[in-house]
Amino acid sequence: MKTISENRAFGGVQGVYSHASAAVGGDMTFGLFLPAEAEDGPVPVLWYLSGLTCTHENAMVKAGAQRWAAEAGIALVFPDTSPRGEEVPNDAAYDLGQGAGFYVNATQEPWAKNFRMWDYVTEELPRVLFNAFPIAEAAQAISGHSMGGHGALTIAMSFPGRFRSVSAFAPICNPAASDWGRKQFTAYLGADETAWAAYDSTLLMKKRGFDGPMLIDQGTSDQFLDLLKPEALAGAMAERRQGGSFRMQKGYDHSYFFVSTFMEEHIAFHAGALHA
Repeated sequence: MKTISENRAFGGVQGVYSHASAAVGGDMTFGLFLPAEAEDGPVPVLWYLSGLTCTHENAMVKAGAQRWAAEAGIALVFPDTSPRGEEVPNDAAYDLGQGAGFYVNATQEPWAKNFRMWDYVTEELPRVLFNAFPIAEAAQAISGHSMGGHGALTIAMSFPGRFRSVSAFAPICNPAASDWGRKQFTAYLGADETAWAAYDSTLLMKKRGFDGPMLIDQGTSDQFLDLLKPEALAGAMAERRQGGSFRMQKGYDHSYFFVSTFMEEHIAFHAGALHA
């Protein structure tokens, strides 16, 4: 593993690191914030998955999360959103290819070799982190924005017992029924829609739900509401009687101004579960 940078922040350290990834067949970069408490032993961790076009850097720089994580004594992990490099397949559209991994394991060409972000985020990167840093594997939570909110919700529901809490900012809630999903799932997974169900939080909510507290924030002025389909997930939560909060925030859009506004509440929400 290579250290790209380490900066003191709020008594802790905000680092950026790269490593060779077998899951995606190339080098991957991630951000990791460790609070001051990590100097004395393992600390709880909150995973943050970013959205379309983002790298590890967007939330690390824009979300304002480190201050609140430092106060709560929890680590933050900021993975990249896809494999990258000249040898990695790409597409001219912003919502397919590099920067648009959708947190799935692709099975179709030319994507299958590199676009295995599900395995990277759920298996490979955790092993890297827990082996190299003072992070408590038994105390994990997960969050994300937009495409990353989709990833956070689907991963949380697919690994019962792993995450003590899950939250999302403006997640893609029903990708199997949205142009932010159908296009990418067809490319990455093929035309058989039965293969898509494992990556759709609305369908997973109907099937199994989540075994812990949930918090979802969605802006009412989000310019992508028709693509996000929050009503589908909210309906599935109500149908299942899933415990949690789904909040429609009046006047907020899809930007990091929205994310940073509610980040303090999300970290406090996760801290309550992580320190319980």
